[in-house]
Amino acid sequence: MPWGLTSASSPSGRKDDEGASGFESNKIRLQMTGNDPRRPSPPRPTQNEKSRIDTIKNSVREHLSVPHNWIAPVAAAALTLGLWTFYQSYLRRIPGTDHIAPSFFRRRSLFGKVTSVGDGDGFHMFHTPGGRLAGWGWLRRVPKDRKELKGRTISIRIAGVDAPEGAHFGRPAQPFAAEALAFLESYVLHRRVRAYIYKRDQYERVVATVYVRRPPFFFPRKDVGLEMLKRGLATTYEGKTGAEFGGPKLETVYRAAEAAAKRKGKGLWSKAGLFRSGKQQEFESPMAYKRRMKMLEVPGEQKGKM
Repeated sequence: MPWGLTSASSPSGRKDDEGASGFESNKIRLQMTGNDPRRPSPPRPTQNEKSRIDTIKNSVREHLSVPHNWIAPVAAAALTLGLWTFYQSYLRRIPGTDHIAPSFFRRRSLFGKVTSVGDGDGFHMFHTPGGRLAGWGWLRRVPKDRKELKGRTISIRIAGVDAPEGAHFGRPAQPFAAEALAFLESYVLHRRVRAYIYKRDQYERVVATVYVRRPPFFFPRKDVGLEMLKRGLATTYEGKTGAEFGGPKLETVYRAAEAAAKRKGKGLWSKAGLFRSGKQQEFESPMAYKRRMKMLEVPGEQKGKM
């Protein structure tokens, strides 16, 4: 018997299925968008509910119209935020060089206690933010044992100066290297210093101008690098790149101190500080010494490869 074919039906029933699925999808879409005319509208609030909402609004408005009802909570929140920011910026202890934020350099100084002196122009410092006012020395203890200090100090390189090189890695010591080391130890070791930090060098040390207060008067504070230059126990830094003095004003002061020590023949500038080259004696700065040692190492390295 032949089928009666229409636009809404087919022998396979495919047209009916498509129509049904389309109807269902439209129904779901209307329900999701809330435009289904068959969907009952939400009930309107009664007069009692409206009055209750208006009462709540009026009470909130009246509460906020009185200043002391909201000033105290806002002030407390602002104070809490301010104290947290102050703690993060000034009272949070920095355990090592890697923990110093880049924004600190040239803007902030670090206060701490010198725990060890490595050479004539560098030392390690335990950061004690806030000093005695923050309880360091009477409520909070600065470690003394090396095991406790390991990984908890900041390596400082004194800016603008270069002290004589000591004997290490098989190299001979420069004249006055021991004197420079002894002076720095006696001047800052186990004392509180303030370091105005500028940058990190290639050895992960913090380059800084360092100040210390010395007894009996503790005032004015002393620039450690400047004091070394005055005594002829260091030269101004000669590096062509990476030289850091903390500004042109300090560089002028440092070079003037070096010139004065040179005129007076102090320390490195005395006859005892001269380097014998052949039959002549000449001055050799720490930078020139390091270059000469580097050149002497090259033939030895090449010989070892042959």
